[in-house]
Amino acid sequence: MLASELLIQALEQAGVEVVFGIPGAQVLSLYDALSRSTRLRHILVRHEQAAAHAADGYARASGRVGVVLATSGPGATNTVTGVATAYMDSVPMVVICGQVPTTAIGTDAFQEADITTITLPITKHSYLVKDAALLQEIVEEAFYIAASGRPGPVLIDIPANIQATKVAARPARSCVRLASYRPTLKGNARQCRQAAELIRATARPLILAGGGVISSNAGKQLRELAELIAAPVANTLMAKAAFSPDSLLALGLVGMHGSPLTNNAVQESDLIIALGTRFSDRVTGDASRFAPQAKIIHIDIDPAEIGKNLRVDVPIVGDLATVLSSLLELLGDFQSPLREGWPPTQVAASSPQPSPSASLATETTWISPSEVFFALNHIAQGREMVYTTDVGQHQMWAAQLLQTSTERGFLSSGGLGTMGFGLPAALGAQIARPEACVLCISGDGSLQMNSQEMATAAINGLPLKVIVFDNRALGLVRQWQHFYYHDNYAHTALDAIPDFCSLAKAYHWQARTYQHHGDDATGITEALKWLLAQEGPALLNIPISRDELVLPMLARGGSLAEEVKHV
Repeated sequence: MLASELLIQALEQAGVEVVFGIPGAQVLSLYDALSRSTRLRHILVRHEQAAAHAADGYARASGRVGVVLATSGPGATNTVTGVATAYMDSVPMVVICGQVPTTAIGTDAFQEADITTITLPITKHSYLVKDAALLQEIVEEAFYIAASGRPGPVLIDIPANIQATKVAARPARSCVRLASYRPTLKGNARQCRQAAELIRATARPLILAGGGVISSNAGKQLRELAELIAAPVANTLMAKAAFSPDSLLALGLVGMHGSPLTNNAVQESDLIIALGTRFSDRVTGDASRFAPQAKIIHIDIDPAEIGKNLRVDVPIVGDLATVLSSLLELLGDFQSPLREGWPPTQVAASSPQPSPSASLATETTWISPSEVFFALNHIAQGREMVYTTDVGQHQMWAAQLLQTSTERGFLSSGGLGTMGFGLPAALGAQIARPEACVLCISGDGSLQMNSQEMATAAINGLPLKVIVFDNRALGLVRQWQHFYYHDNYAHTALDAIPDFCSLAKAYHWQARTYQHHGDDATGITEALKWLLAQEGPALLNIPISRDELVLPMLARGGSLAEEVKHV
C-alpha cells in the first residue's frame, strides 16, 4: 500500500475518531487516502490555527489525543499558535503536516517551511519522515509520546514523495517502548513517606490543585486527600472544575485574580501540597514572597517543573493519581485534628465576600458580568455543561464566578493566554461530548480572531453556544492601562463593528443581543434560557460597560497579600 494509506490505517489503529484540518498541495495523497476511510471523521475547518485549537478542545474534553492535518508552508506555520497553546497547557496532540518532496527540501521550494525546527521549542518531539518504511513506527511513537508522561503535542512532517511511496504494513504494536523516554509513574517511596510525615505534623495544610489533576484523572484522589486531612483546596485556572465548588473545603481561584480569602490562606498556610502545577507567575505573584510560612510538597510528573520557580521541601516525581493513591495508603489511619480558624472556608461560609468585579461606570444601562454568571449558574444546574473561554476579562470572570464541577468541563488557554482559542475549542469539545451543552464564553476582541469557525459549526450541525461580553474594547489590556498607565487607553478601543448578531446569522446561527433595562433581573435569565434552548448553534451578545473591571487583582510585582486597592 502507499505510505499515505498506511498513515490512515495507523491512525485508525491508534483509536483516532476525528481529524481536524484543511487540504493543500502537499497533503493531497493523505487526503485521498483519508476519503476512503470508514472510521475517521474529518472536520474541515476554515483556518489551520482553528484546527489546532479544535483538536486541543477535543483532547481536553475527552482525554484522548487530538489530531491535526495541515499542508506545508503556511498551512503548517498557521498551526504554530495552537501547538504552543497545547504545549503550555500539557494537552495531548499529534500534528501531521505535509512537506515538499525530499529532493526539494532546502531549496526554498514553493510553500516550503522547516516546520520541525520551528516547532522544536513547543513540542514534546518532532519527526521529519525520510524513510517511508519507518512511518508506521513513527506514528505509534508519536501517539505514545503525546499521551504519556506530561502530555503534549508531537509533530510529524511527511514529504509528498514519501507519502506516495509503497510500503508494507505490519500489525500494530501492543506496547511502545523507547529507551530514551521513560516517564516516572510511581513516586519515590522515601519521599512519599516524608510527605506523609509533614502532613501529619502540619497545623494549617493547604492543597494547591493544578492542571495535572485533570490530566491524570486524579479528581477522586484529590477529594479523598482533602477530606481526610481537612485541607482547603485552592485551584489554578487550569484546575477549575477539578474540585467541587460545593465543598466546604473549596477555596477557589488563587493568584492574580484570586479571592482575598484564597490568597490569604496560601500566605498563612504552613504546608502547601502542590499537585500538578507549574507555580507560574500568575499563581505566585512575587515568588520570593509566596507562602513564606509554608513547607512545600510538590508532586508532578515532569521533573523539570519541580524546583524551577520555587524552593521545594519534598519533591515527588510521578503520575499524580498513582502518587496520591500511595500517599492515601500511608495516611490511612490519619485522624484530622480540630484546628481553630482552619480551614478558612469555615469562616467564609458565614461572612459574605466582596464582589469579584467592579466598574468605573455610573450608568445603570449596563448589566454587570456577575449578574450574568449568577443567572447562568442557576440555569445550568443539572445539565452536563462544558465551558470554553477565550482570553481576557471574560475569562477571569468565568474563572471566578462559574460554578461547575463537570469532569473536564472548563477549557481555557492558561499558559499561553491565546485569544481566539474559545470558539474552535468549543467546536472540538462539542464533537468529543455530543450530549453535553458546550458554551463558549468570549469577548468582542477574542471572538473576532477565529469567528470564521462559525461556518464549521453550522455546516457540521454542532449545537454549541456562545456568549459575547461586548465592551467594545480589549478589556483586560484596558484595565492595565487604567491602573498602571494613568488611563492612557492607547489603541484598546474597538469600534462597534461587526454587529455580532448579523455576523452570526450570516453563518446560519441563531442570535440575539441582550438589552438591559435597569434592575430587570429576569431579563438576563430569559435571555440565557433562550440561548441554551436553541437546537443548533446560537450566540447571545451581551453589551457591558467598557469600564467594568476584574477585581480582585494583585499589584504588579506584589505578593499574594497585596491587591490593587484603588479604582
